[in-house]
Amino acid sequence: MTTISLLRLSLAFIPVMVVVAILAKWALSPGATLYATGRMLLQLLLIGYVLKYIFGSQDAGITLAVLSLMMLASSWIALGVVKEQRLKLYVTAFLAVAVGGGSTLAIISQGVLRLDPWFKPNVLIPLAGMIFSNSMNCISLGVERIKAELGRGEPYGKARGVAFRAALIPMSNAFLAVGLVSLPGMMTGQILAGTNPLVAARYQIMVMCMVFGAGGISSACFLTWGRRIIEDAAGEPASDDSVDEPETRR
Repeated sequence: MTTISLLRLSLAFIPVMVVVAILAKWALSPGATLYATGRMLLQLLLIGYVLKYIFGSQDAGITLAVLSLMMLASSWIALGVVKEQRLKLYVTAFLAVAVGGGSTLAIISQGVLRLDPWFKPNVLIPLAGMIFSNSMNCISLGVERIKAELGRGEPYGKARGVAFRAALIPMSNAFLAVGLVSLPGMMTGQILAGTNPLVAARYQIMVMCMVFGAGGISSACFLTWGRRIIEDAAGEPASDDSVDEPETRR
């Protein structure tokens, strides 16, 4: 693949700056977008150096430490939409990511790919990044939606179902669009690197399954285990999962 110089890389920010200009023109305060863009740039430049060291170390302890840090960070970021209850729900979010994301990572890395050694960092860490980030997004979408549903007076069982479906919408749409509208990141990267498209397609199928499964399991665990805190935050008493029966007319 062609090495991209920093000068040519700067051209990629032209569309970003167009979006920032639109935000400013429409009085939508582009500050958050500029902050996110700057943070993205800094984090990716730094992680390049960090990963170069980690991949060269071939140390299981370092790999596990990185995976733990990724789970801690993703759990915290996922709760950005409920800042008032962030600390109360943090342990629940972390356990949900660990169960949904961790179990999926184990199946993919040890069952599908059969890594040797099992902690091979240049494979395990990128896979974990995709898995944990999707778990994070699903939890974030789920908790935001369930707050809205409970705010409308819906019983928890019904609100949880609506929130769970909402959390899966982006990945369900990706399933429908892949191959027709888009060639996702894993497949595109492999094709650009010269891999046989048939082999790249198999890897992409693996990726699609793992992110959907991890995100769905994580969001389901979170919406189940975090029920008490979520209901307390919404001012709703804990109730049965069934939909409330209408009052009998006198």
